[in-house]
Amino acid sequence: MSGVGCNLPLWFKEYAVVESFFDKTTRCLTIKVNGRFDYSCHKMFKEAFTSVTIATSYDVNLADVSYLDSSALGMLLLLRDHAGGDKAQVRLLYANGAVIDILKIANFHRLFDITE
Repeated sequence: MSGVGCNLPLWFKEYAVVESFFDKTTRCLTIKVNGRFDYSCHKMFKEAFTSVTIATSYDVNLADVSYLDSSALGMLLLLRDHAGGDKAQVRLLYANGAVIDILKIANFHRLFDITE
C-alpha cells in the first residue's frame, strides 16, 4: 500500500482482494487479484468463478499481484478444471516479472495463455 503520508504499523500484512466482472456479450469472466495471491483469498477466488455458470472464457488479471505461492497455482488449476480442462479458455494477464518467473518454473505456460 502506498500513498503520501501513509504510515503503516510494522504488524500490517497485505491481504488479497479479488474482484470479478462478467461481460454478457463475450461471456468472458475477468477475475482481478490485488495484493497477495495465496490461500487467504481461496474462498473469494473460487466464488468468483463458480458464481458465473455461463462463462465460456476466463481472464485472470495479475497486474497488481505482489506475491504468489503454491496455493495460488492450485487455485489457477481449479479454475482451469472448472473451465473445461484441456479445452479451457483461460488467460493469465499482465503478470509482473517475478510472477511470470514462478508461472514459467511451474510450466504454467503449457497450460495457460500467459500475456504480459
